[in-house]
Amino acid sequence: MPPQHQAVYVISVAAELAGMHPQTLRIYERRGLLTPARTTGGNRRYSDFDIMRLRRIAELASTGMNLEGIRHVMSLEEEVIRLRTEVAELRQGLIDAVNALEQRSSGALVPLRRAITLYNDRPSIFDPNR
Repeated sequence: MPPQHQAVYVISVAAELAGMHPQTLRIYERRGLLTPARTTGGNRRYSDFDIMRLRRIAELASTGMNLEGIRHVMSLEEEVIRLRTEVAELRQGLIDAVNALEQRSSGALVPLRRAITLYNDRPSIFDPNR
């Protein structure tokens, strides 16, 4: 598990780090904006990632956005990250495939000269004087 996802903060510390009241964190959890880890005893534990998420929620809320709008924006932001990762993986796969193809066919392809052919005119490849 990446260090930023290790849930180590109790609710009071997480709330202080995010600049919020602990009750606000509970509300965000009930509304589905945040899902803190739980200890075996059921106590909430927050990670650095959760703190960053809380700060993003606060940033969006400060613009006047309601919680449903915030949930939607954050969902779209997560989707953009997922799609960018997928595009990067596909791009790398394409580069690898092209490189492999170039290595396999190295020297096997001969470039052809392009010629323009007019109607009723023989192509220049058949005329030795052209």
